[in-house]
Amino acid sequence: MDPIADMLTVIRNGYMAQKQSVSVPYSKFKMEIAKLLENEKFLGKVTKKDKNIDAELLYDNKKPKIVKIQRVSKLGLRIYSKSKNIKKIKGGRGLSVISTPKGLMSGKEARVKNLGGEIILQVW
Repeated sequence: MDPIADMLTVIRNGYMAQKQSVSVPYSKFKMEIAKLLENEKFLGKVTKKDKNIDAELLYDNKKPKIVKIQRVSKLGLRIYSKSKNIKKIKGGRGLSVISTPKGLMSGKEARVKNLGGEIILQVW
């Protein structure tokens, strides 16, 4: 099983059920992804409680802040990209999460720093 895909499914299902927050098992990598989504205003407050990550889900007039969240690079098929090939998501309104040699960062930040890497997920 893919723990990152499981985390994205929990977030997606939380929005469909109109929950205020969701909880996923803790890992350092998942925490970095959650913090990046929090910094980019796709998730509310993200905290570590015991062995879980609690993330507050954000809504705009009862509409989910995240319309679509999908895993790009999968366990069986890794997707890598050079910095010049990292595309904007939904005209700049979306976000791609890239795992670079300098750590996890948004696609926009990776382009600015001229870093390529593995495209983990896309969200808009």
